[in-house]
Amino acid sequence: MQTLSQQTRIAVIGLGYVGLPLAVEFGKKYPTMGFDINQARVAELQAGQDHTLEVSPEELAEADKLFYTASLGELSAATVYVVTVPTPIDEHRQPDLMPLLKASEALGKVLKKDDIVIYESTVYPGATEEDCIPVLEKVSGLRFNQDFFAGYSPERINPGDKEHRVTNILKVTSGSTEEVADFVDALYASIITAGTHKAESIKVAEAAKVIENTQRDLNIALINELAVIFNKMGINTEAVLKAAGTKWNFLPFRPGLVGGHCIGVDPYYLTHKAQAIGYNPEVILAGRRINDNMGRYVVSQLVKEMLKRRLHVNGARVLVMGLTFKENCPDIRNTKVVDIIKELNDYGVTTEVFDPWVNVAEAKLEYGFTPIKEPNRGDYDAIILAVAHNQFREMGIKGIKVLAKPEHVIYDLKYVLAADEADIRL
Repeated sequence: MQTLSQQTRIAVIGLGYVGLPLAVEFGKKYPTMGFDINQARVAELQAGQDHTLEVSPEELAEADKLFYTASLGELSAATVYVVTVPTPIDEHRQPDLMPLLKASEALGKVLKKDDIVIYESTVYPGATEEDCIPVLEKVSGLRFNQDFFAGYSPERINPGDKEHRVTNILKVTSGSTEEVADFVDALYASIITAGTHKAESIKVAEAAKVIENTQRDLNIALINELAVIFNKMGINTEAVLKAAGTKWNFLPFRPGLVGGHCIGVDPYYLTHKAQAIGYNPEVILAGRRINDNMGRYVVSQLVKEMLKRRLHVNGARVLVMGLTFKENCPDIRNTKVVDIIKELNDYGVTTEVFDPWVNVAEAKLEYGFTPIKEPNRGDYDAIILAVAHNQFREMGIKGIKVLAKPEHVIYDLKYVLAADEADIRL
């Protein structure tokens, strides 16, 4: 069993929104390798740039003990491996562990005696020890908890958030033995100023992570359902929430689309495991159904309003403002704005998407359409404010209205405008 020192050599596997900020912090204190299979990503970071905008060039330069590589062989110099690869869902909304298992298989080829593998990727309880560890054992030929060890410390990155960063968010840690748990906790405590919480087992740490986002998902589902009810009653949902929010313990959730790499995905990991052990999680799945159907609901509301105003739906031109899954962030992973676009297309609508934060080539590759660089003035029968980017707020109602035809509908999905400025609000 190794001991923690300034010479502890760390390798972070996966340099996305989670892995890069972590590698940078480790690289300020320990010899650290940032590994990614995407050579272009490695080259970008070697040039001192991060297209995700999570880490500035100045912050990259501060990590003077960090270097980047796409060469698996170089990882053999490390003694601690931190896995931060994505854990998405497939088209059937089932957990897709392939990136995690591929990463485990790769690590098995360089794993040595006394090495420690720490997983940060969000999984269902048991995945680390039941799915990943057997791969490490098989490929490496080493024995778990005798020759090598494991830990789990769930990521808590919030993309685009410049206030809550990796170092000032309290970190949950765990290990496969008491000694390893102490090591993992001390390792993270050495870079996390907010402190750590050592869970009693890897499964507890896995479960803690997956319920964080499940709880948020259910709370938003409740507000989304309330918004549907209040809309049918002709009641202003935002006004209701503001009034209810005057009580000290009312939680300030707002209705909207629920996408991204966590909240719209993690509950399916928990429900998959629950069903595998013979339990049908009714409340969690009900919340997922509500949130997954919000794109369809938004379009139905827009179409109804257009018909009331005698605007032709088939052949209409609609501008969707925003594609990312949240405001002021370039992250388009699992964005539910695409649900709106697909539904509009089913109505025969010509849809244009405008988002100044988005990489156009990435959007084309991921979703099959190309966002426009600038919207045309006076060109749209309807405009949907789907994401509350600062740029859209700065445009105001005047800047947005000039894009629309004289007869039009403006749907403010994210409360960008004042209540009396939008034709429809969620």
